[in-house]
Amino acid sequence: MDDDARAHYLTVYLNDHLAGASAGAARFARSARAHAGTGTGRALTRLHGEIAEDRRALLHWMRVLGVQPRRAWQAGGRVAEAVGALKPNGRLVRRSPLRTVVELEGLLLGVQGKGAGWRSLRELARTDPRLDADALEELVERADRQAAELERLRRQAVVEVLGA
Repeated sequence: MDDDARAHYLTVYLNDHLAGASAGAARFARSARAHAGTGTGRALTRLHGEIAEDRRALLHWMRVLGVQPRRAWQAGGRVAEAVGALKPNGRLVRRSPLRTVVELEGLLLGVQGKGAGWRSLRELARTDPRLDADALEELVERADRQAAELERLRRQAVVEVLGA
């Protein structure tokens, strides 16, 4: 594969991750507000701050690699997140308790995808001197910690809502 094709695919790949990061940050903020005053809300608020930092880190690595953010893709990700928030989960007027389970599953999947993105960049760091493998490893480890915390919150919500 030639260098132009690789550069194109890297641009698409990183912009896809940026769209996901934009949607994820919005979903974390929405979920944290919905759970304000609870342990879950405090955890989601803290994680939202980390997710926002991770998004800035992605923008940094995109600049380092010479990849321009495509704002339309970010807007598309946010629109998709907002549409997903409209799903009633069995209730039309009030928030369904099931929504917590579904949201936490979505957040977990997003964080796992972000971790895969960091792992991909870490792999590229083996041959691309513009990338710092140690800094990317820290981002991988943070994504793993975030995923573990979301899994704990998800399991707790499953027991509360669905019984187990």
